[in-house]
Amino acid sequence: MINKVNFKKGDNVLVISGDDKGKSGKIVSIFPEKMRVIIEGVNFLKKHNKPSQKVPQGGVIKKEGTLHISNIKLICNKCNKPTNIKRERTKEGKRVRVCKKCGEIIDKV
Repeated sequence: MINKVNFKKGDNVLVISGDDKGKSGKIVSIFPEKMRVIIEGVNFLKKHNKPSQKVPQGGVIKKEGTLHISNIKLICNKCNKPTNIKRERTKEGKRVRVCKKCGEIIDKV
């Protein structure tokens, strides 16, 4: 069963808990099965590589790790504040994401 995720690739989000609390960035990828996201420039992990044909010198590589969806909040484009999201239907019947603080439509779902 795939869980419902209120975030989209490219959304600007703020980290609200953990080691990177207070940092913000854009969502690079989403894993709805695991309820996790990768955010650009946040939660770097170090991976140690042995020398091989692909990586002849080996060494330590820094890459972005995943964060749980409960640890991030969307930053609204209009009010520029971290906010929760609610889903509503427009008069035409289309589903949209709406900022709970200012009521602005974020984009179409």
